[in-house]
Amino acid sequence: MEKHLPASLEKLLRALRDREYRFVTTTPATHQLVNQRAGNAWARHLRDVFGWNRPFMPETVDAALFALMQEAGILRPLAQGWQSLVRVSSLQDKLFLHSGFPTDTADAVFFGPDTYRFINALYSSLSSLPGKVQRCVDIGTGTGAGAIFLAEALPYAESIGVDINPQALSFAAINAQANDLPTARFQYSDLLHDLPGEFDLIVANPPYLVDPSARAYRHGKGPLGAQLSLDIVESALTRLAPGGSLMLYTGVAIMEGHDPFLEAVKHKTAPAGCTYQYTELEPDIFGEELITPAYANADRIAAVWLVVNRPTVAGDTLLQLISKP
Repeated sequence: MEKHLPASLEKLLRALRDREYRFVTTTPATHQLVNQRAGNAWARHLRDVFGWNRPFMPETVDAALFALMQEAGILRPLAQGWQSLVRVSSLQDKLFLHSGFPTDTADAVFFGPDTYRFINALYSSLSSLPGKVQRCVDIGTGTGAGAIFLAEALPYAESIGVDINPQALSFAAINAQANDLPTARFQYSDLLHDLPGEFDLIVANPPYLVDPSARAYRHGKGPLGAQLSLDIVESALTRLAPGGSLMLYTGVAIMEGHDPFLEAVKHKTAPAGCTYQYTELEPDIFGEELITPAYANADRIAAVWLVVNRPTVAGDTLLQLISKP
């Protein structure tokens, strides 16, 4: 990302928005399958260039857009034609810059079906917040989608996106500016370790798969990929303000009908005096992972939505009185 110019990338996103660009990003497996179809070797329009990330000839894009790509340093020269080093996805009325396909580098920034499910679940849950949010944080922000949508939905709140990937933080800042939500700010932090204070709302869409290459956007750590999600729960339990909420989208491996992630959540939230709601959004995602050794005994991988609520101060006091011998 060092050779790319953020200001030029912001202009590129605005130019694509002016051209009414839209593209819904698929899973990597679907992306590869569609690109391998007859007739899809070369780009024919903007969706092919910035969405399907296909090679293109200069005349495929207009001269002004091609000049912006040159200025931003995102053109990869090929034996014939060019290829974009970045992709652009749409979500509602916004555009998001992220890494080119395939996302096989350690610092790749991914935007895909999980992002859509995460934002949809987040929107559906915001109306149930028990109190006014003054400070919120998106852990593992990636493209910045969570923090950006929170900045729009909660304009009176401080919205922070944190990540350990400098490439992600750079993309996120560009996405916020290009979508006219500069109040969303981004900084490095390993979970919440590098941020002070408490939060009224903590959200996260962490990686949750076992990735042998340990790519930041995909590797959830632990034997089933759930460790990072559990670390986020544990971190949030110590940093939620009274009446605050954690909203977590993740994937869990179901083992012979048993959900080990849910069991771990129960054991962590009960001692902290917190309540939770747990919803299985989709019963079967990333089925191709079941052929790998890590998931040899898994029934399926499910997409889940977890909301953890910390009681208000009065609730904390009552809980302490009840728990006294």
